[in-house]
Amino acid sequence: MLDFSTILEVECTADISICSVGLSISDCYKYILRINYFSVDISVGKYGNLPLIRSETKHNERSFTPVSDLNKSVSGKTVWIRARLHTSRSRGKQCFIVLRQKEFTVQAILNVSNIVSKSMVKFSSGVPKESIVDVEAKVSEVPNNIASCSQQDVELVVSQLWVVSLSAPQLPLQIEDAARPEKPEDEEGLNIRVNQDTRLDNRILDLRTPTNQAIYRLEGGVCRLFREALTNKGFVEIHTPKIISAASEGGANVFTVSYFKGSAYLAQSPQLYKQMAIAADFEKVFTVGAVFRAEDSNTHRHLTEFTGLDLEMAFHYHYHEVMMTIGNMFTEIFKGLRDQFKNEISIINQQYPAEPFAFLDPPLVLEYNEGRKMLAEVGVEVGEEEDLSTPSEKLLGRLVKAKYDTDFYILDKFPLAVRPFYTMPDPQNPKTSNSYDMFMRGEEILSGAQRIHDPVFLTERAKHHGIDISTIAAYIDAFKYGCPPHAGGGIGLERVVMLYLGLDNIRKTSMFPRDPKRVTP
Repeated sequence: MLDFSTILEVECTADISICSVGLSISDCYKYILRINYFSVDISVGKYGNLPLIRSETKHNERSFTPVSDLNKSVSGKTVWIRARLHTSRSRGKQCFIVLRQKEFTVQAILNVSNIVSKSMVKFSSGVPKESIVDVEAKVSEVPNNIASCSQQDVELVVSQLWVVSLSAPQLPLQIEDAARPEKPEDEEGLNIRVNQDTRLDNRILDLRTPTNQAIYRLEGGVCRLFREALTNKGFVEIHTPKIISAASEGGANVFTVSYFKGSAYLAQSPQLYKQMAIAADFEKVFTVGAVFRAEDSNTHRHLTEFTGLDLEMAFHYHYHEVMMTIGNMFTEIFKGLRDQFKNEISIINQQYPAEPFAFLDPPLVLEYNEGRKMLAEVGVEVGEEEDLSTPSEKLLGRLVKAKYDTDFYILDKFPLAVRPFYTMPDPQNPKTSNSYDMFMRGEEILSGAQRIHDPVFLTERAKHHGIDISTIAAYIDAFKYGCPPHAGGGIGLERVVMLYLGLDNIRKTSMFPRDPKRVTP
């Protein structure tokens, strides 16, 4: 048997029939191919680190395929994928990797072969997790579904792998851990969790989990459905100031900011400006924007900055015209989420199991006193001029769900004593008001009312609440020149999403939450 050192000395050319060592040309080439296989990297030019992309060119011959499109229908095709390297595992002459793109994942495999060298396999297995890579691969059907990936019926057989952006090798949290289903213990009796502060301190990584990708796509869907529902009803989207001269709701829970030689406040609500728009004959308006509350409240449902979905509407005879417009708008949003976001809801439920959100069409409306009676029947007394406490709200939500099979309902005719100065009193009962709250899974997600549109009456009510009239003079003046009767409400986007999905903390639905203890990242 000829050794490789001898073969390396052989000079084989096409115009000789026998090598000088006595081998045929075909045998000679076979040995040389074996040598090249073991000593020469046949994958040079098919893997490595790409130079920094600095927009030198606008076009490239590569056409990228989304991971979500990988299925049996494209089996046998060669595709390019740009994705994150989610996990990698080396085994002998093979390297298994999982590629992740948003909430979608696919398994890829590198096998040492006549096009993939050992060096390429070794390089691929050493790429740090979370790096962004470009992969050329052939889509191949698999005999058994790959349960750990979203694309379960195919895998990728890799022919090229290029690193576009390299991740640091040490991660402060593992994406797999951050994406684990929330249950008491895993199958091995462990309880592996990434705690909330670790998630929020490393929010960029945490947001990469499939669950978070799905949550914020659904949250964007709520905004779109809100806009669509109201625009279809003739509403106009407006944008209101966030730097204001006086507290929006006459309270002390405002953030004071330096404003040139004086002071101003961050808006607690767009309330006053929505009403001014109604006085200016816009009739139906809504706005989406930041709301600031300087409340030292460290609860599961409060933030110091959140996204407000606010609306205001003129009516002809009764504020219920507005109340039911809002209630029916919620029904449209719930239908849209149910029908358009099935995949996202399924992904979220895999990590955070919850009962499907139940609602009625048209929505259920109860008067405040009816709610008080339901609570009294189970031994919880609420005074006729008291507001509902958080425990009472949740209990009433459970009672309503048990009796009416709905997670969404409207509670009308709240006590006047617990509502803001601009709320219209009930003409039939001096202790109640033309105001309403809306609830999801037993927690308030909208507070609304008919507003006082008469400047004299509004001034009287403001004084009753101890408000310095000079600080709201522009607001009161807006009603001096005639204003139609109107009503509206303010909604907290993050709270709506939290409760629709049955999550336990509003920080799961705020991309970069702000609370009394957190102003970063």
